Amino acid sequence: MLISIVVPCFNEEEIIGRFHDHVTTELESLAAEFARDLAVQFELVYVDDGSHDRTLPLLEGIAASDPRTRYVSFSRNFGKEAAMLAGLQHAGGDAVVIMDADLQHPPELIRRMLRLHGEGFDQVVARRTRTGDRVTRTVAARVYYRLINRLVDVELVDGVGDFRLLSRRTVDAILELTEYNRFSKGIFAWVGFRTTTFEYENVRREQGRSKWTFGKLFNYGLDGLISFNDKPLRAALHLGLLLVSLAAAYAAWIVGDALVNGVDTPGYVTLLVTVTALAGVQMVMLGLVGEYVGRIYYEVKRRPHFLVKATNTPVPEHRPRGELVRR
Repeated sequence: MLISIVVPCFNEEEIIGRFHDHVTTELESLAAEFARDLAVQFELVYVDDGSHDRTLPLLEGIAASDPRTRYVSFSRNFGKEAAMLAGLQHAGGDAVVIMDADLQHPPELIRRMLRLHGEGFDQVVARRTRTGDRVTRTVAARVYYRLINRLVDVELVDGVGDFRLLSRRTVDAILELTEYNRFSKGIFAWVGFRTTTFEYENVRREQGRSKWTFGKLFNYGLDGLISFNDKPLRAALHLGLLLVSLAAAYAAWIVGDALVNGVDTPGYVTLLVTVTALAGVQMVMLGLVGEYVGRIYYEVKRRPHFLVKATNTPVPEHRPRGELVRR
């Protein structure tokens, strides 16, 4: 049994060496433990997402000294979604584990994932607690997930990220989904198969700062809202019908009042507020439609998700390709 560990990297020179030592030690121990019942081998697939520091030279050094290590380096920063896709393309394992390089995803949990996978689960998902997070972030996350699960066509769970084990058939199914605008949380939920989740304590980042700024988190949340449903467009239609109904009722009241009490000159403020409110609603709806049209625009271009600058391994020919790798 071959286990692939997919590790997206972006400016991780401070920690990548320590991560590699930690994860390989854990995997060697795990392979020895399982050796009695099953021959377990492993490989590490690092994806350098256009880092500006020495991440790529360090990965090249690691690969030169450890034949179990493979790496892919992008021509520029294409984002974590593209990095995970590239890692899945290059992973040849019977089971694939996706994890971050900052050690916030404890390598010790891979053992538990494999045991659950041995029980027949295609997806084994590690869900982190929010211990240590700021109160505002915790509350905002809970509100977001409660709201989005009322709208999207799949179920998204608070605390569940990319740290998970995927069976080979799950990986192959994911690679068949070639959309340009990728939202992996939704994709993982959409493909389904037998899934289990377990919790682990939140781990603080050992080095550097998180790459996720408030703006990036907001845009990522917007991607989740739009990528897996068209309900906002339908909501625009419902809101339009509601406003038309209110306008008709208001017009009827104005006409009735004029017939009973005569024409009254005041009404400038009401008119101004109404026009401003309607203009604001129209701009919001126009922006919403623009988001969907923009996604269609990128899809029809059929551009690759990423371009590879350097790699020490080709995409396995017997595996489905989610995207053509340009060399």
